[in-house]
Amino acid sequence: TLVDMEIIDEMARKAGVLKEVSRITEKVKRGDLDFEEALIQRVALLKGLKVEELEKIRDEMKLSEGAEDLVMTLKRLGYKLGLVSGGFNYFADFLKERLGLDFAFANQLEIRNGTLTGRVLGNIVDGPFKAKIVNTVSSEEGVFLDQTVAIGDGANDVLMLGQAGLGIAYNAKKE
Repeated sequence: TLVDMEIIDEMARKAGVLKEVSRITEKVKRGDLDFEEALIQRVALLKGLKVEELEKIRDEMKLSEGAEDLVMTLKRLGYKLGLVSGGFNYFADFLKERLGLDFAFANQLEIRNGTLTGRVLGNIVDGPFKAKIVNTVSSEEGVFLDQTVAIGDGANDVLMLGQAGLGIAYNAKKE
């Protein structure tokens, strides 16, 4: 939602496995594979991708139109803002710093010697985990759930959108 590109597709393109990653993504869209298993399979295909390639993707990331203005306005009004992504912390942490967000949660890629190992570390940020984050952050910040807002664009965001006081489907995907 925040970024106007599919980062895993860009990573797959750089690794020469776009067709294979796209096939797995289609299985998720059809409901033949859950998000966690699909993520594990797609990241495994990225094994060997160099951090330099991630840097290129990061440097070319394009924010969704109006996203930067929205963030700046809400920050100026005193809102706490964060990024909860089924993508990767390498990019989410960069956006957190760039936009001055208060928190960022995303999947952690294992990187050794400047290269992806093909593994994801820690908890998988899937739909249920995203909903849990809304609860955790609102509790930590002392904000009632009915005063929270979540914005998402896909099926993996549905539980999070339902958990928040206001859930907004922004440029929602059809899957």
